[in-house]
Amino acid sequence: MGDKKSIDDLIAALKSGDIRVRRQISKDLVVVGSPAIEPLIEVMRDGDNELRWYAARVLAQIGEPAIEPLMHAIKKCDDADFRRYAAAALGAMGETAVPSLIGVVCGEDKDIRGAALMALCSIGKPAVGPLHALMNEGDAQVQLCAALVLCKIGEPAGDVFDELVNE
Repeated sequence: MGDKKSIDDLIAALKSGDIRVRRQISKDLVVVGSPAIEPLIEVMRDGDNELRWYAARVLAQIGEPAIEPLMHAIKKCDDADFRRYAAAALGAMGETAVPSLIGVVCGEDKDIRGAALMALCSIGKPAVGPLHALMNEGDAQVQLCAALVLCKIGEPAGDVFDELVNE
């Protein structure tokens, strides 16, 4: 089921199907797994937001093999909706995506930092330790972002937050 033609057929059905068809096709694409990752990312780049939602959901269920391709796509695509759905997929993967997302927060590309922070926020408790670590390293902007996400998660951000806000 993982050959290119069957994946292309599944993607075409995902694009044109009604809700019942899309639900079934989503399950089929999860079974396909890794070979479906790039076609699903392409659907997210070119599709409407409803289609992006289905693709993001499948990528989240595929899990860890989709992390690096999604991270790469977020860096290359300027579309805010694409980034939002890609971040949602990463956030739905949970703890397994935390190290890659922390890497983005610490990285030079400030334009994608928001998507990574949004995903870390949705991951919640598993991201708390790495976010606390960010508050003790990096520049003031990274520290403030980490503190804000910790507050949003419902975790204490410590004195660093107060110090950064009052500077």
